[in-house]
Amino acid sequence: MTIATPERRADKAGTLTDSPRSTLLADVVHDRIRRAIVEGEFGENERLPGENALAARFEVSRPVVRAALARLREEGLIVSRQGSGSFVSTQVSPKTLAFQPLETIADLQRCYEFRLTIEPAAAALAAGRRGEEDLAVIGTQLQMLRDATERRSHREDADFAFHLSITTAANNQYFETSMRALKDHIAVGMKFHGLSLRTVRGGLDHVLEEHTAIFQAIRDGRAEEARVAMLAHVGGSRDRLFEGRLLDLSGRG
Repeated sequence: MTIATPERRADKAGTLTDSPRSTLLADVVHDRIRRAIVEGEFGENERLPGENALAARFEVSRPVVRAALARLREEGLIVSRQGSGSFVSTQVSPKTLAFQPLETIADLQRCYEFRLTIEPAAAALAAGRRGEEDLAVIGTQLQMLRDATERRSHREDADFAFHLSITTAANNQYFETSMRALKDHIAVGMKFHGLSLRTVRGGLDHVLEEHTAIFQAIRDGRAEEARVAMLAHVGGSRDRLFEGRLLDLSGRG
């Protein structure tokens, strides 16, 4: 945690010096960009978005973004090219959390158990922390799911992106990193769940309603409703997929 220094004012050139709030925000932005680089969102030698775009993304001022970028340069994660902007260093090797590959039906059930632990909590946090950009991203994925439902199909990519965008809106890197690491595992469940919905009358419409309820609760800042809606959705997906016949996981198999 950075120790805040006494507040100073902007000079005539518009350069804003450190204040307790701006220092803390710079810490947060530095952490978010660093995480995006380490997890591979921005690849080696890739240009980062400009200061204006980053300021809008994180809902902070440009001086805060500049301070965060300066720290990333000092750490060797990014380099500046005159007239071109900031680029990810060629020396960065993305490191991601990894789970053991999903190999059995029991593993799939355990994946759902884990999701039932983290996703309702993330949805509740998102209801209190989401910004307008977060809502726009979640809403875009919801619209993709709605379009697919109208075509009587299911899009696993949009489904995962919807859930991931909610954990991102929770503004807690542990939720988001876990979801990204589980992407391939979750995709298996979503694929089979999507196939099963086509054989159930009204199944696709019902799941769209579940997604919509989650979005509306987060949009309206209703944390407990968001938690309950996500819990019901993920639990319902598991129960529909397993048709209510869950495995006994008391052993090690």
